[in-house]
Amino acid sequence: MVAPEISLPITNELGFYEIRLESIGGLGANLCGKILGEVGTLQLGLNSSSFASYGSEKKGTPVKSFIRWCNPDQEIRISTPITRPHLLGLFHEALAGKVAVTAGVTEETAIVVNTDKDPDSIRDILKLCAGKVYSIDALKIAMEEKTRVNMVMLGALAKASGFIPLEAIEESVDNAIGKKYPAALEGNLKGVRRGYEEVVCKEYDLDGKYEYVEAKEVKYDWGWDNAPIGGLNPHVGSMISNDMLAIREGYVPEFIKEKCINCGLCDTACPDMVYQFVPGEYRNKPAMVNLGPDYHHCKGCLRCVEVCPTQALVAVKERDYDLWNIHVRNQELIVDEMEFEEVGSSSIVDTQSYENETETVERGED
Repeated sequence: MVAPEISLPITNELGFYEIRLESIGGLGANLCGKILGEVGTLQLGLNSSSFASYGSEKKGTPVKSFIRWCNPDQEIRISTPITRPHLLGLFHEALAGKVAVTAGVTEETAIVVNTDKDPDSIRDILKLCAGKVYSIDALKIAMEEKTRVNMVMLGALAKASGFIPLEAIEESVDNAIGKKYPAALEGNLKGVRRGYEEVVCKEYDLDGKYEYVEAKEVKYDWGWDNAPIGGLNPHVGSMISNDMLAIREGYVPEFIKEKCINCGLCDTACPDMVYQFVPGEYRNKPAMVNLGPDYHHCKGCLRCVEVCPTQALVAVKERDYDLWNIHVRNQELIVDEMEFEEVGSSSIVDTQSYENETETVERGED
């Protein structure tokens, strides 16, 4: 048996080095996990396995990717979700909500977060008991280098591991993307390198500031074996309380009301419930009038910008623009406040659990 080129610095009681990626559909965590799996086998000479957990394949739904490495003289005979990761990648800080994305984190865990905040702020947001916190503004770098968030996170994860060579990541990215998308390779490699070089780290001991969160199997209030006969889920398959903030890639449509002719093309092109039309008056005639966008539901796809005939919608950088000054609440929501406004993008709904207080349905781990 060939000895590994790189020795694993730490393993669990089963002999595995384990990586968990927490994300939502659209940020590329699944591909990131596949590349890390290939890095382990092809570049580091280790035995490796990688698999993902996700629901419907659409933007905004929770995605988890799991990667296990071990020495080549050991077989990997398990495929269970990773509950105590040595390396944790959090693809957006807004994922920190009711779903415990940091469950199982200990003082031995390195946590890489896509954020523009410093490690101290991130520790408080995530309420981390301990560990090494790595902050990287992956979205900003991705926009500048015309790449994706997952490429920047790959570089940052390699640096946070302490033993994955940058060259190993670059070679695997070249193998995975270079032949299929040669024109995008240079920008992707730049994103990887900047993620590796620009990530900022700070280590925290078990100081008692926050409690350790144990990883637990998700238990739904309603499920196949305990739902009442004749019971129904009123929001099945709905995205009604899904906040899309975390999946946007840096750009949003700006609505210029003075240029709008209320043609409705934006609403037709929009894949969600962003534009709010109400009965009103346009050019002294009764018409359905566009009030503007609900940015909770905006994915940042910019289809509306492409179809607008009067340039009433233009693409702007989200960080340079105060969205909430022109934000319009979805007219079909009959409550004044939705739960997603408090907990961010992890209140993604469309499955089994039912909450009496808010009467929304939430998705836990898949």
